[in-house]
Amino acid sequence: KIMNDIQQDCRNGIGLKLMILLSFISLVAILQGCTVLPEKKMKEDEKVKLISPSLSSSKSSLEPYIYDGKQPNVILIVADDLGYGDLEVYGQQKIKTPNINALAQDGMRFTNFYAGSTVCAPSRCVLMTGKHTGHCEIRGNGPYPISDDTQTVAELLKTKDYVTGCIGKWGLGLEGGEGIPTRQGFDNFFGYLHQGHAHNYYPSFLILNEERISLNNTVPKEQDSGAGVSSDKQQYSHDLFIESSLAFLDIYHNQPFFLYLPLTIPHANNEAKNEGMEIPDYGDYKSEDWPGPQKGLAAMITHLDFGIGQIVEKLDELGITEDTIIMFTSDNGPHKEGGNDPEFFNSNGSLRGIKRDLYEGGIKVPLIVKWPGKIVPNSVTSHICGFQDIMPTLADISNARNAVIDDLDGISFAPLLLDEPSKQNQHKYLFWEFHEQGGKQAIRYGNWKGIYFNKPQKFELYDLSSDPSETKNISGLNLEKTIQLKNLMDSARFPSKIWN
Repeated sequence: KIMNDIQQDCRNGIGLKLMILLSFISLVAILQGCTVLPEKKMKEDEKVKLISPSLSSSKSSLEPYIYDGKQPNVILIVADDLGYGDLEVYGQQKIKTPNINALAQDGMRFTNFYAGSTVCAPSRCVLMTGKHTGHCEIRGNGPYPISDDTQTVAELLKTKDYVTGCIGKWGLGLEGGEGIPTRQGFDNFFGYLHQGHAHNYYPSFLILNEERISLNNTVPKEQDSGAGVSSDKQQYSHDLFIESSLAFLDIYHNQPFFLYLPLTIPHANNEAKNEGMEIPDYGDYKSEDWPGPQKGLAAMITHLDFGIGQIVEKLDELGITEDTIIMFTSDNGPHKEGGNDPEFFNSNGSLRGIKRDLYEGGIKVPLIVKWPGKIVPNSVTSHICGFQDIMPTLADISNARNAVIDDLDGISFAPLLLDEPSKQNQHKYLFWEFHEQGGKQAIRYGNWKGIYFNKPQKFELYDLSSDPSETKNISGLNLEKTIQLKNLMDSARFPSKIWN
């Protein structure tokens, strides 16, 4: 009855924050004096320190890493379409991100970290399952769910009694299906399920666990998914997500928690065409002599940074900073949508390509990890790793390695975080496949990078040690290496009924 009354208030345009807060507490908790009973479903200073892992054998013979410390709380923040060059700590000159700078100052910055894919859904599938796009279920955008028998990061951490929350854009299952967060190990969910719905920063509704809740925004000609453009912009979804995250931390800070924040900034609202960089105001950039979409992009990224600062402040307020690891990354490279020009701010840095490319600019992304007392402050690593490595890393630091039920493609980088680089294993290669634009595959093998295009059929080879911007295709000069990498590509994938 309490929840029904609050839900009715929300439909009347009030009490949203209260509803979100109370929805994170089970009905049993309300009746038993707020004793939380989480679901048991299985499913150094200014000087930068450079940390380099030692070379190791291939994945089949890796030695497991043993961490015997206290399991930390985990906050995993994923920006949407944020480029490698969009942050100050990665070379950005015009967009201000002081709070993300502080994360890097207090933690470790990765310079060879890769997203799971070059678009949303497959990248998130790799992140949640520890399997690259040659093995995971979702290898392209579309209405395809993670199946019930696939183990996710959330389900893994539930085996160690973590309370789990997902706030933001899911993209791995639609309403009523087996792929939704609350059926994939998350106790709590607030946000978007459908990727098209997530384009709209002023939607008429959002999903709370498994139910739609109304917002005060008006969306004429709204699509069934919730996609569209608001004509009366009252509630900015990103701000609701940050408020909900703070509420989650208030409630669950006394027990181990996993808070997954797949935020939507700075993705464009594609339905708004050249006015798709939606933001309440341009903030510090309103007087700049820039095109509107570029003011919007800059303001969105700085707004994202502000929200991260709020989360860090909340951890300090609750006294759990030392007990919490924060990871910040992006799901793929920068976009050219909503009127945005990725060249204006040099959003991919010196890299070639953007979103939907398998060149470095489409898949290399920032990763910053802060874990006070564990990670060497202001450190930088060139270790080659990617989204598939998050799950085994969290398995190690939560002491859940024995609960992993699937063969993972990922390799834990926990030794690197814990300043034991001599124990860090390396990938033999990283692999991607993408099913738009005729289909293509990519592989990184040490400093060699190969890209295969299906239509028209061609293979490009680059030496990233001398050509990190992939300007010189040397496949014709090194036939042996070209054949080697193509053979590795062919062996890296399993057949799929959907993704052929």
